[in-house]
Amino acid sequence: MTTPQRIAAGIEYNGSRFNGWQMQAHGARTVQQELQRALSIVADETISVTCAGRTDTGVHATGQVVHFDTTAERQTKAWVMGVNAHLPDDVSVVWAQAVDTDFSARFSATLRGYRYVLFNRKARSALLHKRVSWIHDRLDVDAMHQAAQALLGENDFSSFRSSACQAEHAMRYMQSITVQRQGDFIYFDIHANAFLHHMVRNIVGSLLVVGRGEQSASWMADLLALKDRTKAGITAPADGLYLVSVAYPEKYKLPASGIVPVFEQVAE
Repeated sequence: MTTPQRIAAGIEYNGSRFNGWQMQAHGARTVQQELQRALSIVADETISVTCAGRTDTGVHATGQVVHFDTTAERQTKAWVMGVNAHLPDDVSVVWAQAVDTDFSARFSATLRGYRYVLFNRKARSALLHKRVSWIHDRLDVDAMHQAAQALLGENDFSSFRSSACQAEHAMRYMQSITVQRQGDFIYFDIHANAFLHHMVRNIVGSLLVVGRGEQSASWMADLLALKDRTKAGITAPADGLYLVSVAYPEKYKLPASGIVPVFEQVAE
């Protein structure tokens, strides 16, 4: 019998028409479902994939990483070009390579990065529909950035955790968080060792309260200390959220992370 080999792959997808990453019992369309179907065709055997981070309905990815085991002997390009030939237009394999069997897309990851893109203009954009989130209120970006710095380091993020979260605990280490404006776009960039369910969207939703001037920048520190989700802001829409990077130990020699989405100014 052929010894199975482990393959790692970088995946990109537009989450607008997916019911999230994970396979669902009722058959709803998911990224995992489409990817496993295409991989199984190329491998000529049933393939099951493990991802670095499960994304919700409507969430996009430029830097998702997966791994799978297979006894099929294929050239690397078959796991990219061959699989893409069987995938729909809104999901793509960007790279693939053989890795040691101790590699896990989920458990070997040391850092994950998300970018939340907010379109901040009076009128919504038809061209950016489902690709970014939109809010018409003029926001104080400096205040939001200042407030966000209270979340750095290892903390209990219970105030930013959804009630459906299945994680054993809410302790996470946040390496960096920045808020910056480029024209009508506001970019929230967050890097942490791992994330709770809805954590990024709940953080953004709370920062918007600060951005509108409804709370001071010190409010985020207060929320963190309260450990109470009911005291924080709303969950920001999924449309603007992108999983952009997953970092692994150097020994695995994986390709660079995905493209960080930057949007051009929309003409008035």
